[in-house]
Amino acid sequence: MPVFIRRTFKISLKHMAPLTAADIRGNWATLLVPINPDESINFSQLETEIDQIISMNVDGIYSNGTAGEFYNQTEDEFDRINRLLAEKCNKAGVSFQIGCSHMSPVISLDRVRRAIPLGPGAVQVILPDWFPPTLAESIDFLRRVGEAAPPLGLVLYNPPHAKVQLAPEDYATILEAGVPLVGCKTAGGDENWYRRMKAVVPGLSVFVPGHTLASGYRLGAHGAYSNVACIHPGAAQRWYHQIVTDPDAALELEKRIRAFMDTYIVPFITRERYSNQAVDKLMAAVGGWCDISPRLRWPYRWVPSSQVAPLRKAARELIPEFFP
Repeated sequence: MPVFIRRTFKISLKHMAPLTAADIRGNWATLLVPINPDESINFSQLETEIDQIISMNVDGIYSNGTAGEFYNQTEDEFDRINRLLAEKCNKAGVSFQIGCSHMSPVISLDRVRRAIPLGPGAVQVILPDWFPPTLAESIDFLRRVGEAAPPLGLVLYNPPHAKVQLAPEDYATILEAGVPLVGCKTAGGDENWYRRMKAVVPGLSVFVPGHTLASGYRLGAHGAYSNVACIHPGAAQRWYHQIVTDPDAALELEKRIRAFMDTYIVPFITRERYSNQAVDKLMAAVGGWCDISPRLRWPYRWVPSSQVAPLRKAARELIPEFFP
């Protein structure tokens, strides 16, 4: 992997207003980081990708989720990626969040401090990941990060593979401890889980996986940091509009999205042991909207490009709405 020299830069950006929990709604597209064959980041292609997402009028964009390979960047690359996103979103008036997650709490905290001057609407973090923190340790971590984040709130990314899975009551305890939490990205749950979330954290923005958004919205979810948007951010945005205005039709489309995922995408994870980020980039390649390669950075495997064409054929048949 190439070595980059850390550099400082003068901030001269027009900032967006901080996002409240009530502001964080809808379809948010993830920033996928294009990787060259020599494992460097293709910043020219990344710039084009950001422009394309902005042109699709999504509700928001976020950087450095799992598909953004936040765990596998130098700090110079982190700065460069997020400065590029900030410049374009601030200029276009598009809401954006910066993912400051890292397995190390010290590095995550430093990323938050460097992200604040870029003017995002919120920052995203994960809980420390080397050893599962207790709830008290999680609160201590989030409180320290929150103290570094004003005027911004925190969005906690708690995916299914996290070592600590928070229950609805845990989110209530975190908020009662004074953590400036405005949102969470979760795996969702059954009707009982949604009832508990509404009961104990009624003001929190709750995001669920993109392919469950129509059914989740009916139960109380507010949006998705969307894996479905990897296929096509604009189509995912139109689907969210349908979820709000024509929920029955949106549920019918969700059934077909889930059928595509269960039949053609999930087996790459369950049978062939590819990572979540591998299938996210695969879906972007299948959608074809940004000409992105499925390539990941070492040591993770990516799904061969030879799989893209047959998957695209299947997707066009099942979910033609995602191929405008």
